Amino acid sequence: MRRLVRAAGGALIASAIVLGTAGVASAQETGSVYVVHGIPDTPVDVYVDGERALDDFAPGTTKGPLSLPSGPHQVAVFPADAADDSGEALLSAQAEVPAGGNVTLAAHLTAEGQPSLTPLVNEVGEVPAGQARVVVRHLAAAPAVDVLAGGQAVVSGLTNPNQEALEVPAGTVSAAVAAAGTTEPVIGPADLSLEEGTTTFVHAIGSLEQDSLELVTFTVSGGDSAPHGVPSGAPSGAPAASVPAAGWAAMSVLGLALVGFSLARLRPAGRR
Repeated sequence: MRRLVRAAGGALIASAIVLGTAGVASAQETGSVYVVHGIPDTPVDVYVDGERALDDFAPGTTKGPLSLPSGPHQVAVFPADAADDSGEALLSAQAEVPAGGNVTLAAHLTAEGQPSLTPLVNEVGEVPAGQARVVVRHLAAAPAVDVLAGGQAVVSGLTNPNQEALEVPAGTVSAAVAAAGTTEPVIGPADLSLEEGTTTFVHAIGSLEQDSLELVTFTVSGGDSAPHGVPSGAPSGAPAASVPAAGWAAMSVLGLALVGFSLARLRPAGRR
């Protein structure tokens, strides 16, 4: 592992917005968007600019990559089977999709258990030869956690809604998540298969108090030092999906996640 990065949630949000406002967007400009639904026991309908775009979107699932038009869209999340968007929304926000960017939009719980909508910039740049990148995100109703490998903490004191990025040797890794300063797992141990040049985003979502913690992951290919022709926006080699303007932001808003943690053979490294 060569790098370990912690990014504050506020900075991530600011970055996502800044990327989206750089220059004047045209109808042809798009951004890649992944979404994660991390609010337990809450199927939802998603409205974009006043129209239902996602129906019965299940918790603990993810969608993407979506190739979406850049620019702002008004997004509102309602309990599933709402008659329309005239009632009180669970979440609402103006979502900005950056031209040429790669982001996750997460609907999740805060550390205190309140629903929240958080945009996160996805680091999907080049990965050194023989390496893979793992991004661990804490987006659950839980206190600070440590990520353990071999019983030792490789990520310490991670809090909601922050993340850590690590570069590790490609292969299968296994680890667990425990309350900060302890070694008793609250998630895992679990295994991840990490291919060279990929970036795997691992989210732990749910609630510790309600015993509903779980992992949501997706993988983005194309970060090889020597390009192999795989689009950087497609997970596991899958082509990027295009969606109509009405459906794009809908899915874009629901992204969530907390810390899905699964890593093995991890060693502490310097922070950027």
